[in-house]
Amino acid sequence: MNKQNYSGSCLCGNIKFLAKGKPQNPHTCSCKMCQCHSGALTVSWVEFPSASVEWIGEGGTPETYRSSDFSSRAFCSKCGSTIGAIDDDPVVALVLGCFDSVKGEEFIHTKHSYKGSCPKWWKIS
Repeated sequence: MNKQNYSGSCLCGNIKFLAKGKPQNPHTCSCKMCQCHSGALTVSWVEFPSASVEWIGEGGTPETYRSSDFSSRAFCSKCGSTIGAIDDDPVVALVLGCFDSVKGEEFIHTKHSYKGSCPKWWKIS
C-alpha cells in the first residue's frame, strides 16, 4: 500500500493541499467543461477520496463553482488558478499542474475522455 503524501498549490500559494495515499483514476479529459475551467484543450487529473485531502494553505478550502449535477469546480479566489473538482461522491479530483511533483508512474493517465472535443490537429497519446 502506498503511504505517500502528495502536496501542491495554486499559482499564488493561497490554496495548498496535502493528498494522502495512492492517486486513483489518472486520466485526461478534453470535454468543453474541462477546457473552459482550465483554459487548456486537455486537462490531466487524479482522484483521491475526500477524506484523504487536506486543505493546508492560508486560503483554506478552495472556492467552488457548481458545474454539473454531481460536481463543483475548485479554484483559488485570489489568483483564479484551477485546482480541480470536488464531487458529490466523496472524491476530490486534482489537476496535475497543481502538484509539486508528478514524476511517479502513478500519475500516468490510463484513459482519455472526450477526445472528439479537441481540434483534429491536437494529438493525444
